[in-house]
Amino acid sequence: MDLPANRGRWRRRSARSHLPLVVAALLLLIPASLLFSSAYSSVLRSLFPFSASGRGVPPRCGASRELQGERFLWYAPHSGFSNQVGELRNAAVVAALLNRTLIVPPVLDHHAVVLGSCPKFRVSDPTALRAAVWDHVMQLLREKRYVSMGDVVDLSPIKSVVRTIDFRVFISLWCGVDMTKTCFSGVCCSVSGGSSSSDDYNRCRSMLTGLGGSEKGCVYPVQDDCRTTVWTYQEDLDGALDQFQPDEELKMRKKISYVRRRRDIYKALGPGSAAEDATLLAFGTLFSGPYKGSESYFDIHESPKDQRIQSVLEKIEFLPFAPEIMAAGKEFARNKIKEPYLCAQLRLLDGQFKNHWKATFSALKEKLKAIESEMKGSKASGPVQIFIMTDLPQVNWTNTYLADVAKNGRYKLYTLKESDELVLQTAERLMTAEHGIQSGFLPKIMESSKKGCDPVQLPEILLYIEESVCSCASLGFVGTAGSTIAGSIETMRKNNVCKL
Repeated sequence: MDLPANRGRWRRRSARSHLPLVVAALLLLIPASLLFSSAYSSVLRSLFPFSASGRGVPPRCGASRELQGERFLWYAPHSGFSNQVGELRNAAVVAALLNRTLIVPPVLDHHAVVLGSCPKFRVSDPTALRAAVWDHVMQLLREKRYVSMGDVVDLSPIKSVVRTIDFRVFISLWCGVDMTKTCFSGVCCSVSGGSSSSDDYNRCRSMLTGLGGSEKGCVYPVQDDCRTTVWTYQEDLDGALDQFQPDEELKMRKKISYVRRRRDIYKALGPGSAAEDATLLAFGTLFSGPYKGSESYFDIHESPKDQRIQSVLEKIEFLPFAPEIMAAGKEFARNKIKEPYLCAQLRLLDGQFKNHWKATFSALKEKLKAIESEMKGSKASGPVQIFIMTDLPQVNWTNTYLADVAKNGRYKLYTLKESDELVLQTAERLMTAEHGIQSGFLPKIMESSKKGCDPVQLPEILLYIEESVCSCASLGFVGTAGSTIAGSIETMRKNNVCKL
């Protein structure tokens, strides 16, 4: 809005004419402000939840009546999909242990957010991780590519032990911002509306990431990371030194002065702690992995003295894909391959795996020799059916062992592409089902009629369907050593998810 032409002159005259009065008022207010500074500050925060400078001081929480009395847990997923699933499982344990509602995030692009290396004590700060996740989620929103982890992963096994809320629902209610551009179908559009002001999004970013700091009753940002902490659920070991520590050379080179301690997460963040009253408990990473006899960050694998948590640990040990994905894998196995087959997962281009082609191909060669030997013993005839899932495009198979296998009449290969009709149809069925929204908390005020909205793009789900196909391979499975994808498939096969 344009200011009146005389406004500047009026303000200058006013300042001069009332200067003695202003000085007197300030002199009277100073003692009162010192006496009642705490109460005065609280009143100001309740009346003006954000600073005039727009720097993102967190507002009072629970603006929506729907969320009053609820306490939530948020974390920063990162890296590849399998790592993100691992974090989701750990987050479910923490949410159950601390009696908080788990905010289920979207699936992030592969390595769009990276942690670093816990063993090398070189990781992103938890606040920076949370900010990077928020910024990437906003990118997914703008590009209409949002898909929830709850859409892809079946959360029904933990529904009885862990309360969940979809990120879109939480953000629209907690921050009052518009998340409808992350929706594919009507229920999501009905519960994800709000303001589209950029200031509101910025304030929400500040709250969710903890950039505005900690505020009692609102946000408690967890700043402990894997350089200093291994979370446990063992009060008797709280504060004990962890087995894995930075060596002296690393301490000198990186100027590391800290040590890693094992900390009881319930004692640190549960009843009686500074975090207990916060509406939102915001972690950085919750990913963990074994390293030199220890865990990199999260070491809660059993709880024999607490049967409720033990039940959660058992239920999250394996979280299957959504029914639509599993059905697509079975359909491809039954109707396309038809006969018993081997699955070969060959990770050849990503990260460290581009340097280990020889070992990856050697494992496949040995597996094929074993199958052919068994077939000779049983006098079976015909080619060996092989389903190949690999990140190496087929046009680049030339002069590789894959090209040799493809040309060999003893083998018949099958692959899937993102553009295949089965994949596209499954993606549409998956998004229409709205598992992510439907599996968690929904506002009681949700409109009875579904809103129409401009749907997001269909997600890329080829990887998930390929894993499902591999879970059905009756001749066995051979995967790239060290690949989390191979580990995921092994877990699926161990749990017998495919019954043709």
